[in-house]
Amino acid sequence: MNTATKPNHIGRKISRIRELRGMKQQTLAMELGVSQQSVSLLEQSETVEDEKLEEVAKVLGMTAEAIKNFSEEAVFNIVGNTVTNHDNASLFAYQPSFNPVDKLVEAYEENKKLYERLLAAEKEKMAYLEQLLNKK
Repeated sequence: MNTATKPNHIGRKISRIRELRGMKQQTLAMELGVSQQSVSLLEQSETVEDEKLEEVAKVLGMTAEAIKNFSEEAVFNIVGNTVTNHDNASLFAYQPSFNPVDKLVEAYEENKKLYERLLAAEKEKMAYLEQLLNKK
């Protein structure tokens, strides 16, 4: 094997994909029905049996072929080529389908009604307690 070429370390690829998905080893282990230590060993393995790779791929929501062909450099290139520092303001523009002021007024009205009900309940409780005190 030529030392200039990187080995296709499947375990490392599984680890990196799992991390990019925000998944912990323990979660992957539970989904596979194995221990966390087994996942750790799997991620340290340069090669993984096809059947096991299929299981892992299913849990990670991709194909075994996608894991084999995964390239972190490709991910960064895609992100770098699609997100620039300009011209993307429209991607993040928030256009609600309702009037926010109307929603605030609505929430205020609901809170006002709730406050009035609570106040009425407190007044009833006070009247009841006064009634009890007057009986003594």
